[in-house]
Amino acid sequence: HKSTISHFQFRFATWKDIVMMVVGSVCALVHGAASPLMLLVYGMMTNTFVDYEREVQELKDPNKTCNNNTIYWVNDTVYETDENTTLYCGVDIEAQMTLFAYYYVGIGFGVLIVSYFQIAFWVTAAAKQTQRIRKTYFRKVMRMEIGWFDCNSVGELNTRISDDINKINSAIADQVSIFIERISTFVFGFMVGFIGGWKLTLVVIAVSPLIGIGAGLMAVARLTGRELKAYAKAGAVADEVLSSIRTVAAFGGEEKEAERYDRNLVEAQNWGVKKGTIIGVFQGYLWCIIFLCYGLAFWYGSKLVIDTKEMTAGTLIQVFFGVLMAAMNLGQASPCLEAFASGRAAAKSIFETIDREPEIDCLSEEGHKLDKVKGDIEFHNITFYYPSRPDVKILDNLSMQIRAGETTAFVGPSGSGKSTTVQLIQRFYDPKEGTVTLDGHDIRTLNIQWLRSLIGIVEQEPVLFATTIAENIRFGRPGVTVDNIIQAAKEANAYNFIMELPQKFETMVGEGGGQMSGGQKQRIAIARALIRNPKILLLDMATSALDNESEAVVQEALDNVRTGRTTISIAHRLSTIRNADVIIGFEHGQAVERGTHSELLGKQGVYFTLVTLQSQGQTNTTSGRIHVVCQLLDLDFCSLRLRSWSQLSNDFVPDALSGSLKIQQNDVEEHVEPAPVARILKYNQQEWPYMLLGSLGAAVNGSVNPIYAILFSQILGTFAIQDLNEQRKQINGICVLFCIVAVASFISQFLQGYSFAKSGELLTRRLRKVGFQAMLKQEIGWFDNPINSPGALTTRLATDASMVQGATGSQIGMIVNSVTSIGVSFIIAFYFSWKLTLVILCFLPLIGLSGVFQAKMLTGFANEDKKAMEEAGQVSSEALANIRTIAGLAKESSFVDSYEQKLELPYKSAKKKANIYGLCFGFAQCVIFLAYAASFRYGGFLVRAEGLQYMFVFRVISAVVISGTALGRASSFTPDYAKAKTAAAQFFKLLDRVPKISISQSDGEIWKNFRGEINFLNCKFTYPTRPDTQVLKGLRVSVKPGQTLAFVGSSGCGKSTSVQLLERFYDPDEGQVVIDGVPSHSVNVPFLRSQIGIVSQEPVLFDCSIAENIQYGDNTRSVSMAEIIEASKKAYLHDFVMTLPDKYETQVGAQGSQLSRGQKQRIAIARAIVRNPKILLLDEATSALDTESEKTVQTALDEARKGRTCIVIAHRLSTIQTADIIAVMSHGAVIEQGTHDKLMAKRSAYYKLVTTGAPIS
Repeated sequence: HKSTISHFQFRFATWKDIVMMVVGSVCALVHGAASPLMLLVYGMMTNTFVDYEREVQELKDPNKTCNNNTIYWVNDTVYETDENTTLYCGVDIEAQMTLFAYYYVGIGFGVLIVSYFQIAFWVTAAAKQTQRIRKTYFRKVMRMEIGWFDCNSVGELNTRISDDINKINSAIADQVSIFIERISTFVFGFMVGFIGGWKLTLVVIAVSPLIGIGAGLMAVARLTGRELKAYAKAGAVADEVLSSIRTVAAFGGEEKEAERYDRNLVEAQNWGVKKGTIIGVFQGYLWCIIFLCYGLAFWYGSKLVIDTKEMTAGTLIQVFFGVLMAAMNLGQASPCLEAFASGRAAAKSIFETIDREPEIDCLSEEGHKLDKVKGDIEFHNITFYYPSRPDVKILDNLSMQIRAGETTAFVGPSGSGKSTTVQLIQRFYDPKEGTVTLDGHDIRTLNIQWLRSLIGIVEQEPVLFATTIAENIRFGRPGVTVDNIIQAAKEANAYNFIMELPQKFETMVGEGGGQMSGGQKQRIAIARALIRNPKILLLDMATSALDNESEAVVQEALDNVRTGRTTISIAHRLSTIRNADVIIGFEHGQAVERGTHSELLGKQGVYFTLVTLQSQGQTNTTSGRIHVVCQLLDLDFCSLRLRSWSQLSNDFVPDALSGSLKIQQNDVEEHVEPAPVARILKYNQQEWPYMLLGSLGAAVNGSVNPIYAILFSQILGTFAIQDLNEQRKQINGICVLFCIVAVASFISQFLQGYSFAKSGELLTRRLRKVGFQAMLKQEIGWFDNPINSPGALTTRLATDASMVQGATGSQIGMIVNSVTSIGVSFIIAFYFSWKLTLVILCFLPLIGLSGVFQAKMLTGFANEDKKAMEEAGQVSSEALANIRTIAGLAKESSFVDSYEQKLELPYKSAKKKANIYGLCFGFAQCVIFLAYAASFRYGGFLVRAEGLQYMFVFRVISAVVISGTALGRASSFTPDYAKAKTAAAQFFKLLDRVPKISISQSDGEIWKNFRGEINFLNCKFTYPTRPDTQVLKGLRVSVKPGQTLAFVGSSGCGKSTSVQLLERFYDPDEGQVVIDGVPSHSVNVPFLRSQIGIVSQEPVLFDCSIAENIQYGDNTRSVSMAEIIEASKKAYLHDFVMTLPDKYETQVGAQGSQLSRGQKQRIAIARAIVRNPKILLLDEATSALDTESEKTVQTALDEARKGRTCIVIAHRLSTIQTADIIAVMSHGAVIEQGTHDKLMAKRSAYYKLVTTGAPIS
């Protein structure tokens, strides 16, 4: 199966692409052979140098001369060595070197050309194929039936379009050519080795797996995933605490939580240290093995050169480096395989979609188009399941008919299949059994595009596209004139408001229509439906999401356009249905009754129940009845009315704006001045011994490379010594040195890894803890800002802190390492030959650049591609998110066209980039050859002219080149330094922020006998996140100690807000909250909060045992078990807890999910009682409960209220009739107050509230 897919990766290639890929591969093969080729030249060159050195040594003896390329004694007899061979002389070192320099330059230019083609061809071919895949895929997705979209989430499809196709791209682009090149280097490296000397090659091969293993382990050790897993526990704590920050603040649990967080950080810290140590050990192991290999190879190689004469010094070098190069390249080829694998996996899902045939193909030309349409729709015995939920039967043998030209209304409880029937009419789905017919024709036989063009639909939540109003209306029908648009807008009652906008019809509606109000969006959607001049009009709850005013306007528009069309209207508000011609009642997926309004009222069936429930809801005394209605009809306004606005608005309003908010905020975030490193180090002060040790290790590591250069050139030098025993002795000495360096480098790598990991992790932990404490110190208003949502803050703790670590530990290590490496190299180089060093220095910037280039290449291009793809991504994500609307308008093809058009630009830039990338790559590859050419040529000149020892030439060149490449490597490996600095800056910004409401123990007044008298004096308040709506407009109300004050009023009138002011989550903008005669803003916050117990509508429990949750009530001391039991008895909780297997040790689960609502409420009450507060706040404490638990909880609350000042907020008026003062609020002010009886006698707002249950206007 796998093979088929890998072949599929190229199935979108045309013959041109295939030619390009073949040529590219050949070029890559040639390029791979270049480095081993260079070794051949290198070997020959070494031999030349050795011969020359020999000759110089021999000719030092004044009795020898050089004649006819052989050394003679001055008396003209041939000089013979101990082994009776003659000695060659007269090496013209400069001529030879010039020749080699030409070789090098030749290879260099060859490399430049082939590597350019290798990259350019592959990348271009890949760009073409990817382009083709993208188009095919998107077109296919847009043709899929709606059921397929139900089973595949839009988010997933979006990532597939962007990420998966990018993965395929990277698997068939430069990665392939680089892979071929590396494998070819691997093969040719071994070939060069075997040609030079097979024995040594085999010895080196025998140990090279050890190097391979080392390199492999290094790659594995970079697994950072585990680190985040280890942090997960602490992260969960942070998330839990930040999500329920109000509860934490109310119960003064900040210190406790910071401790708990810190305890959980230990694991993450230990894992980080472990990881650092492991990396240190692996790196140490790798270098240690490499140096031991050097030692072994040179020792055995020198045996072959000296004793058996199988090899020359040049071939020794050639073999050794050939095999080493081969091993390294094999190691480097493995990341490419990873790219291939992920590309294959991605291709599988993409190609599966491309090969899937849609069940309902909306772009097909097949099917009849009727000449004349009346608009009779019939359903015959239809059974239907949604493909995403095949086990739930939605429509059960449904039959009904809808006559042409009539308005038919569907009513029935939620989930009875009303909207489903509408989707079947549009043929979004095909029924499992039965048929839907239009004028007697089965709609499956009709052309889909044509069928959908007959239908206009207005949904509950209309989807607008992010263009102008005119364009949105034009989506209804292609090729309409401006007059048609204006006409449609007038009919939809939208013309007037559009003309009032500054740009009129050219106004942009924003992402998803976000700039428009609900009513305006609805009317634009209606205009869009009308411009089609549809035969069939489907209104799916078209007005339910609107407020009364806009509803009336939209309703009027709909009534005007219904005439003469077949109209199907689904609604929950019966006022909108009364005047329909036929009403069909649905229940359990069947049409159970049909008739007019009056007929159905007579039947006393589904419709009757709905009507009576709705009218009762308006007259009955408790608003409890509204609940029932809510369960039957998902009445939107119900749920709102029953949910206090203040909480809602905090959750929802920022989201509506967040689109615009977030964008501005991000820009602000970016301009943080990077933090000074000094300040980061200050946090790391205590770890200085670790940092010192680490730096020492790093310094040793840095000097290893230059030392290697010395040893390496020393070995070459020994080959020119005449005395063989001296030669052997020196070589053995050098090999021992190699072993010593190996061990030293192991130890120092380990030291560097461990020390910096330890200091870094301690720093990360400290920063996380400090950061978390700083977050908990902020006032509640700060958390309302979407930027500081719990998710964002936890991410900040998780990633920012560990990023900052990148600016200290490992960074210092890298710097020390690079600096010593370069320093030592230069000292060596200048000491042995300053002239040659200066020549090579000219090339260093280029070599360094090429190192940086290669690092950039691999990462840089991916990011640029993503940017270019963003526009196309917007089109595709908008299209997929609103697929139903697009299908309803039959506009798929126009989105496909627009997507393909947006792809052109990135495609062109990709082709251009292929060339630039190729050039850069080629340049980077050939620089080193040119550098060698120049330096060896000049080296040869120095050897001849100034008698420089040739081994010094090697020493200088290898020292400088090694340090240059080390530089390039270091720059690519460092975790992004700049990122670390900005992360640190953001962190410090958080630490430096002074909260508007300080929660420290020392600020503010404290007094002995706290009585609990509360006065609100003319309080005005607006939430910081919504500065344009004033919530409290001069609130005045007072409570004596021990009294109960009840707030009543419609949602959004500021009841809960007043409670939050009392807790000092916020301070009023004007006016004061006075507690025992002291203004709240001068009271010590922890003291004030310790006097207040709060039970809210949705109590927040923490993920620990019941006992611990109750203990949370008082965080200043540890609460004894006796107290816990005492409190839980008062809260009517004790008996229930005793029935649980673990009693008080039962875990409540995340957010208390293991318990029912009533149980959670009672735990919350017990928690408030343990505090023994003077003031008790009950914010709709029972509204979310069913009747039975409500009674129990209510009794518990009445028990808890005794002898305390109490403020109650409630919607069920039965719960507050006993209160001492009832304050009726409206629009942020109290309009009347008194006892229940007094207010009833007044027959004003409260009376109305009690008798009708209607909200106070």
